[in-house]
Amino acid sequence: MKFAKGITLFALALGAHTAFAAEPAVPTASSYHVQPDPQLKSLLPADVVKRGYVVAGTNPNTPPTTFYKEDNKTLAGREIDIMNAVGERLGIQVQWRDTGGFDNIIPGLKTGRYDVALSNVNATTERLKQIDFVSYYDASRLGIISRKDANIPPFKTLDSVCGKESGAGSGTTQVTRLEEAGKACEAAGKQPIKVSIFPDRPAGVQAVVSGRVPMFLGPYEGLLWQVKVIKPLTMSGIITVNDAPVSIAFSKDSALEPAVQAALNSLIKDGSYQKILDSWGIGFGAVKEAKRNQEIFK
Repeated sequence: MKFAKGITLFALALGAHTAFAAEPAVPTASSYHVQPDPQLKSLLPADVVKRGYVVAGTNPNTPPTTFYKEDNKTLAGREIDIMNAVGERLGIQVQWRDTGGFDNIIPGLKTGRYDVALSNVNATTERLKQIDFVSYYDASRLGIISRKDANIPPFKTLDSVCGKESGAGSGTTQVTRLEEAGKACEAAGKQPIKVSIFPDRPAGVQAVVSGRVPMFLGPYEGLLWQVKVIKPLTMSGIITVNDAPVSIAFSKDSALEPAVQAALNSLIKDGSYQKILDSWGIGFGAVKEAKRNQEIFK
């Protein structure tokens, strides 16, 4: 498996940057660049073209999603590469902001602080009531990590967690999934799942390492990276779910959506998209088409 270069063990392990607010623009490092398509640029809203850039929000978490490099100020990762490539294809700059937490993403979109947001955001019908989506990554695999010395037998369904404790990140669909699984445990006459909520994935991973919680549920590709670099950890559970894809999030009825969707599909068609994912060792999550809003759930 081939991974992007230039990342320290510290950044790989936790990607821990605890900034609560972003500077006006956060520098980024892209691992792949593409050529612009003037025809696609014509899809951009006039006010965005006049401004000269798109504002993208992200919650830097852990590789390979989005994280700070070893200088603790430059963003890198799958989300950065994907959106920067979209911007290059559209011929417009992307300026990044640190949202200071996953829970700040939807409010930031609704108030206009960000034009788009990329932070492992699953499209859901509930979220669609507040924001819009363009899909770009298959989120059908989740992982559950534990310490190796806990000797937890490998499992593939959440009913194996009945009567046990697992952490998840605040505001994520993993919290909801654990809570629903816990109710199913009780309905089956078993003990519920104790759900511990952490502000972000690095905090949850550290809690497992320190023994504060026995397990943590999160996106498979991110936790797979963690167990490769944090020696005490192992992947105990690999859960296949029917979630809608991870998506680029927008404010409701954003005029940017057609342009971003077209650019993504252009990147998928010419192979650039696959190369970006492969560079992070997560090509298995590639989608065949970027879909928008209700199309995602069909």
